[in-house]
Amino acid sequence: MTPAVKALEKADVDFSLATYEHDPRSPAYGEEAAHALGLPAEEVFKTLLACLDDGRLVMAIVPVPTQLDLKALARAAGARKARMAEADAAERATGYVVGGISPLGQKKRLPAFVDASAEPLEAIHVSGGRRGLEIRLAPNDLAALLNARFAPLSRSRATP
Repeated sequence: MTPAVKALEKADVDFSLATYEHDPRSPAYGEEAAHALGLPAEEVFKTLLACLDDGRLVMAIVPVPTQLDLKALARAAGARKARMAEADAAERATGYVVGGISPLGQKKRLPAFVDASAEPLEAIHVSGGRRGLEIRLAPNDLAALLNARFAPLSRSRATP
């Protein structure tokens, strides 16, 4: 039982869990989850932490096939600039390891932003707090639990 699952149970939110065997050689955790569970990648969201120009950490939840637009996140957070947080800072703030960072049940409550593409969906999948565990829940429930705002945060990945 992870802190994320405990937080959902405590909040009495409707959710379900899905597990898969994580391949330690896989560098793309979200894509791995979508593929292993047979889910559309647009419905699987990754949790990313960024550092604003004033030093605050914020959380962005975006679809796995996209890239976080740091300028859009900074705008949403009322800052001028944002950069990706270092992995060790993300792990310290959340209590989770990279590749298993859940937006729920984190050590510190961070300002949270969910990509606007999630809002019209019936359900999305987010990390359950460890590699190989995904949580399915309504995006509005996730936003309410996190006191998060929906905002356009993602852009298509550049093709090589």
